[in-house]
Amino acid sequence: MSPRDWITPEEAWERLEGELTPLATELVTRRRSLQRVLATDVEARVDVPATDVSAMDGYAVGTGSASMTLPVRGTVAAGDRPGFQLEPETAVRIMTGAPVPEAADRVVPIELTDGGEDTVTLERAVASGAHIRRRSEVISCGEGLLSAGTVLTPGALATLATHGISTLEVHSQPSVAVVTTGDEVVPPGIEPGPGQLRDSHTDFLLAAGRGLGLDFASLGIAADDPESLAERISSGMRSDVLIIGGGVSKGAYDWVERALLQCGCELLFHNVAIQPGKPMLAARHDGGLVFGLPGNPNAVMATFSLFVRPALRRLLGYEDSFWHFAQEGVLAGPLPAAKDRDKFLSARVLHAAGRVTLDPISARGSHDMNAFSLARALVRIRAGSPEVPAGAPCSWQALEP
Repeated sequence: MSPRDWITPEEAWERLEGELTPLATELVTRRRSLQRVLATDVEARVDVPATDVSAMDGYAVGTGSASMTLPVRGTVAAGDRPGFQLEPETAVRIMTGAPVPEAADRVVPIELTDGGEDTVTLERAVASGAHIRRRSEVISCGEGLLSAGTVLTPGALATLATHGISTLEVHSQPSVAVVTTGDEVVPPGIEPGPGQLRDSHTDFLLAAGRGLGLDFASLGIAADDPESLAERISSGMRSDVLIIGGGVSKGAYDWVERALLQCGCELLFHNVAIQPGKPMLAARHDGGLVFGLPGNPNAVMATFSLFVRPALRRLLGYEDSFWHFAQEGVLAGPLPAAKDRDKFLSARVLHAAGRVTLDPISARGSHDMNAFSLARALVRIRAGSPEVPAGAPCSWQALEP
C-alpha cells in the first residue's frame, strides 16, 4: 500500500467529527451524576449567602478602634435567626457563619481581642465591613449557576446541593458493544491450543470503557468468516457504538470492511498514516458508529486512546478531539526517526524538579503489549522527523486524560 492510500490522523478526525453530536438528554439524580455533562443551564435557587454572616469567630461591633473596651450583650451562633439588635457602643460574641446583628458593620476576630465574660477589649482596629460575608455576594437567586456543557465534578455537585437541586438534565451515555475477531483467538479462561492465543482485546476495551464511566457489552469472539462476522456486526449495530478488534487489514481473512458494507454501513475512513494502528477504520450507519481497530494489542490500545476515547467523550458532551490534550515535555531517552507515518510511542511520565519528563518504553513491535502495560502516555513523532536525542522537547498526551 502506498502512502497516498492513507489519510493523516487529523484528516481522519475531521471525517469523524461530524458524526459526534452529543447524545439526547436524560434526567439523573444529583448523587448519580458525577462526571456527567449538563445539557441545560441551571439557575441559582437561593441567595449565597442568604444573609450577612460572619466570616470569623469573634465580636460583632459598630466601631472598631484599638484599645476600646465594650460590654458584651450576648452571643449569636451559626443557625440562629437573623434580627439580633446591636445596641450602640456594645459588642456581640459571634461565630463563623452566624447572621451579623443589625447595626454591626464589622467583625473583630477573637485573636485580635482580649475578651472576658462581660466585656471585650479590641486590641487592634479593623476596617468597616471587615470579616462580613454580604448577602448574595457569591450569587443571587435566579442568576446563572452552571451552564450547559459543565462537567459535574464533586465541587459542582456540592454547589447544586447548596441550592437544593436534586435532579439534573445531562447528556445520555452511549451504549457500546465490543467484538473481537479471529479463528486463532480463544477466551482468557481457555488454554490455547497450537497456533492459538488468548483474547486480550476484550479485557482492555471493557476496562477502558469503565474508565469513561461506561459499561461496554462484550459480544464475544467472531470467527473469520463473512456470515459469522456479519451476524455479530448486525447485533453490535443495535448499540450507539460498535468496536471491533481485528480483521481490518488486507489479508485474505480480514472480512470486517466487507461485512460492514454488507450490513449497510458507510465508511468514513480506512487506513490512517499512524504507527501503530495504520489499518484502523471508522464507519457510520443510521443508528450510530463503528470503529474497526487493528488486531495487534498495541494498535488496539493506541487507536482507542487517539480516536475512540475522544469520540465517546464527544458523545457524552465533553470537549475533546484527536490529540486534544497534548502537552510539551522533555525526553528522558531518544526517539527514533519516523518515515511516512506519525509514530506514537508508549512512555512513562516522570515528575521531578518542577518539570515533566517522558521516558519512551522500548517495544519489539505493535504486538508487545508488555511495553504498553507500563505506559501512562503516548509520545508523538511526526512523519518525516529525524532521530531525536534525550533532553529534547516532545509532544505527548496522557493515555487517560
